[in-house]
Amino acid sequence: MNQPAILNDTAKRGAHRPRVFISAAHKSSGKTTLALGLCAALHARGHVVQPFKKGPDYIDPLWLSMAAQRPCYNLDFHMMQREEIERLFARASAGARISLIEGNKGLYDGLDLDGSNSNAALAKQLDVPVVLVIDARGMTRGVAPLILGYQGFDPAIRIVGVILNNLGGSRHESKLRAVIEHYTDVEVIGAVQHDAGLQIVERHLGLIPANEQQAAAARVRHVGERIAAQVDLDRLLAIADGAPARELPAETAASIQGERVRLAVAHDPAFGFYYSEDLDSLRASNVELVELDTLHARSLPRVDGLIIGGGFPEVFMAELEANTALRTQIRSAIEAGLPTYAECGGLMYLSRRLSWQGRTCEMVGVVPGDTVMHERPVGRGYASLQPTGDDRWQESASIPAHEFHYSSLENLPAGSIYAYQVKRGHGIDGQHDGYQRHNLLASYSHRRGSGKQGWIAPFLNQVRAYKARTAA
Repeated sequence: MNQPAILNDTAKRGAHRPRVFISAAHKSSGKTTLALGLCAALHARGHVVQPFKKGPDYIDPLWLSMAAQRPCYNLDFHMMQREEIERLFARASAGARISLIEGNKGLYDGLDLDGSNSNAALAKQLDVPVVLVIDARGMTRGVAPLILGYQGFDPAIRIVGVILNNLGGSRHESKLRAVIEHYTDVEVIGAVQHDAGLQIVERHLGLIPANEQQAAAARVRHVGERIAAQVDLDRLLAIADGAPARELPAETAASIQGERVRLAVAHDPAFGFYYSEDLDSLRASNVELVELDTLHARSLPRVDGLIIGGGFPEVFMAELEANTALRTQIRSAIEAGLPTYAECGGLMYLSRRLSWQGRTCEMVGVVPGDTVMHERPVGRGYASLQPTGDDRWQESASIPAHEFHYSSLENLPAGSIYAYQVKRGHGIDGQHDGYQRHNLLASYSHRRGSGKQGWIAPFLNQVRAYKARTAA
């Protein structure tokens, strides 16, 4: 089926958005691999698949985007208002044959006792039927009370199907199917045998980013083929079609009006952690985005600002060090006032040097501190930031954020100016984050760019003011 026919068919659905929520009983159930495989398998059939990821995550969305050949969007109660979640879902899901939301952790897991930020809460808000992934290793009759307990815990959550994962063979599958059919009313729509070939290699920050693996496309295709052979895709589509029709707000990407500007965005195997929503918002705000390959580009293009997101600079620190010409130009540009926003990996790259596994490499050096990698996370999870009053962006309200870094920034001089006081999280030193120098703001915390509390609006104010000054 070709894409125009799919779009026409979807357009006839009006307010109806076929959708399904892929969740799990607990983390490490193989949910991400299954969601990846489902997106790839449905796309291979010619369907337009819109992926979403619940929670603050950069790596899984990279894989899901590659599998669906469509940008993946994050839906997160901590970073977004509920109304913003609905608007983003409505905009991104328009024109898709099916929207697939991958949860994080377990279905009912979350920070709050009342479950208000759990996967279940998101499924309830968007009225999405849930397919539960169950890691079936070592399970037989016990699978029934597990399913019944998850159904009974919150009857408003519609668990309409299960996918059994990591099965030990055909006999194991037959036993589980018989138990589930006898004791529950939930349909088994997939049974995936244990297969080491389905695993995507993990390392300290989770799944290896798709933009780093040369063989990522082949891996995605293989996973999609294996999942297609073991999951009933037609039943999955039927479940998605059974999601209730509901009125969703229609909205284009958020925009900040102003003079057109050019921004360089570091995008290569070392840096690639950007939210799709934020890239949409930048483009909608009269911004030309120019990709910058920090590993190979020998010069910084003529731009009005620079963005360096998160990533894995430690893995590529030798290549980053070897590109002396670019490092020198970036340092000179920032010292000359080029507005620059950097998060986590970007902060590490802008520091003086980076040490990991007994080796030290020179970095840009505009941040007068040294980055040291550790075996355990230094900052991990949701964060909350309060502007210090010394912040050059002149923000006032508390800022929701998240962080996940294994490094620390050491030897910063006393009297350094910070944009944020850390109310929750670790940041640079447990109390502060957002190192400032000239028109640079660099932090360990990751912020959402879009929305009233996003970084895009204040950053573009700096960029446009800088462009006006330099033009004058």
